[in-house]
Amino acid sequence: MLFVLIALWAVAAIIWLSDRHASVNRWLGAVAFSGGAGALAAVLDLQWLPAAAEAGMNEVGQQLFYRLQAVSSLLSYYGLPYAFVLFAIAYRPVRFPKRLQQLVPFLLLIPIIGSIILTPFYTEMYPITFKVVVWWAVPYILYGTVQVLLKRQPYSAVSRTHWIVCSAVLPPVMFSMVMNYVLPSFGILRMWVYNTWIVGLGVTVFVVGLFTYGFMGVRVMVDRRRFDSTLRAVTSGTAILNHAIKNDAGKMRLFSEKMKSYAIATNQPELLADVETVLNASRHMQEMLQRVHRRTEDLVLKYEAVNLAELIEQTMKQYEPVLGHIKLSTSLSEGWTCRMDPAQVSEALGNIVANALEAMKGEGELIIHLSETKRELIIEVRDTGPGMNKSETAKVLEPFYTTKSGSDTNFGLGLPYAYHVMRKHKGMLHIRSKPGKGTSVYMTFPKRFIRAQKIEAIHSQGREAHEQH
Repeated sequence: MLFVLIALWAVAAIIWLSDRHASVNRWLGAVAFSGGAGALAAVLDLQWLPAAAEAGMNEVGQQLFYRLQAVSSLLSYYGLPYAFVLFAIAYRPVRFPKRLQQLVPFLLLIPIIGSIILTPFYTEMYPITFKVVVWWAVPYILYGTVQVLLKRQPYSAVSRTHWIVCSAVLPPVMFSMVMNYVLPSFGILRMWVYNTWIVGLGVTVFVVGLFTYGFMGVRVMVDRRRFDSTLRAVTSGTAILNHAIKNDAGKMRLFSEKMKSYAIATNQPELLADVETVLNASRHMQEMLQRVHRRTEDLVLKYEAVNLAELIEQTMKQYEPVLGHIKLSTSLSEGWTCRMDPAQVSEALGNIVANALEAMKGEGELIIHLSETKRELIIEVRDTGPGMNKSETAKVLEPFYTTKSGSDTNFGLGLPYAYHVMRKHKGMLHIRSKPGKGTSVYMTFPKRFIRAQKIEAIHSQGREAHEQH
């Protein structure tokens, strides 16, 4: 049980620290913490209290241990179903009226408060009145399980993380429901001792998910910080390099111009050709460095009200002349106006589209899809190109990494730049690819940050205001 205590509280800490502002993370962390509290009660009951009595601890110390055991046990029995049902409601949001939505956590507390007040208090044999608590704890857990399982993923990039969440969370919670509530209500007590193995399995799935596809955004946060720090290093490095080379290139041009004038004045065509070569090289060197610097410098967004579907259509018109035999298919959710930087978003989308077109080499299909969820707007760019393996997909957001060879104008900065634009809009860039299956890139914008609104809703509000006047 000590392993369960350490593992569950470690899981709770990781989930809380990954995104403490997200309600889904707060309640899932509370589920793990509640389970850990039950493990603490078991450790106190089986190990620490007997050891304390054997060591001759005084009555006051033993009483403190006993009270800690009681509090931990009650927190586990009452907290687990409560935290789990609120996690499920946050994970697959339920459309309540606004006032009711604020009251839901308090309404769900009513059975807990009633159980605490109206049933006998904690004892080691009967920490709760199982025959009463089972009537609300089991429905809470069953409803939460159905909610989690019914969650639909709007795009395939995060479907694996959803099933990792289901595999890591649902089996331990359902098993605990049977062992902690159902069986004790029939008089079969202390069945929680069998929770260790199923909790261990859930923690194993959590750890595997953490280092593969991610768990509740935790791996994304790790990758995000790595890419952010890499971009900062590249930005500062190219700024210093640009300054140094610009000064030296300026000197090269100055003296080359003098040499050019001298070659013209003395009618030395061979020397003039050599000087022109040096001048062209210095200009090319500066131009190439400026391309890198523009892609890696810190972005300052210029916000405007933008119709996102129209912005996508305008961006795609620029690429129609180069489509060739590539079929373009678009499916855009109409009517969304957002506050964003249209130039930067268009450039980022253009980089992704250019990569897709180059990968398909004139043959295939390019799909552009704008969809919506409760919290996000998602632009999907999907191609039918050769795709990438896992190692390539993991590296494509790193500056200067490229799978394209034979081009001295490609720096591997298109996707890192698009990632940078998305981070500035508090969004994220997801990539999914398989060899022979093509590549999908997802630009996810949080509605809250970009103040996304449906045009139809705005128009209807205007009509209502006009009618009132």
